[in-house]
Amino acid sequence: MTQKLTITPYSPSDFLERPTALRVNDLSEGADIVRHQHLWGQLAYTVTGVVLVATEDGRWLVPPGRAVWIPAEKAHSIHVASAAKFFIIHIARDKTLTMPRECCVLTVSPLLRELMANAESISRDYHTDSPQSRLMDVILDQICLAEKAPLHLPMPSDERLLKLVEIFMQNPADGRTLSELAHEIGASGRNLSRLFKQETGITFGKWRQQRRLMAAIELLAAGRPVTAVALDMGYDSISAFISMFKQILGVTPSRYFDGVKT
Repeated sequence: MTQKLTITPYSPSDFLERPTALRVNDLSEGADIVRHQHLWGQLAYTVTGVVLVATEDGRWLVPPGRAVWIPAEKAHSIHVASAAKFFIIHIARDKTLTMPRECCVLTVSPLLRELMANAESISRDYHTDSPQSRLMDVILDQICLAEKAPLHLPMPSDERLLKLVEIFMQNPADGRTLSELAHEIGASGRNLSRLFKQETGITFGKWRQQRRLMAAIELLAAGRPVTAVALDMGYDSISAFISMFKQILGVTPSRYFDGVKT
């Protein structure tokens, strides 16, 4: 049964002299953290498992070794796709001025990963001008330097397009053409194509490719073989799947989680 977890936000007084604080969450598969928002920025780094973050702007996949940045006051929900341990770093708003204004997934460097692991035991009431506070400052610097990872799936708002994307949220491997799907939905393929690009910023074909990529990463994180994942995602050619994966993420599927501690 899916867990429904309600988040109790920290009081602003928690950040009176501690602009950066870290806590650890261990959540079981299927857990849902309901829609909420914070007065501060938040970085969620996945140590193990896979987490999905949703806002009104889209969906962000956070596999092991990656982190999602959530700006202050951005309403979001979190779904745990597979049992996960993840670090949550809360950052006071005035320390986030150089951070992105929109959600994004970040690649976590080996240095940042080790810094966060060392900060796991630091309490939220650490002393200012202490080794603990300086460690937190370095973590913040490294977050600002982190590179973005292309793991965002924009979502439309039009009712017809929502019916369309729901098909692929349920079955990413669906191979029907847009014309065939439009007939099922009761609209013209041309109108859906135009509206899809208008609402999401990308073509339907690119969106479907991105959906398959993100679903494939979930399966790879669970240990499923590359060949099986390619077939699960509807690819007739394993080489075509590997080529797509490498073109977008810069590495082959078998190398994607290299160096990530699980």
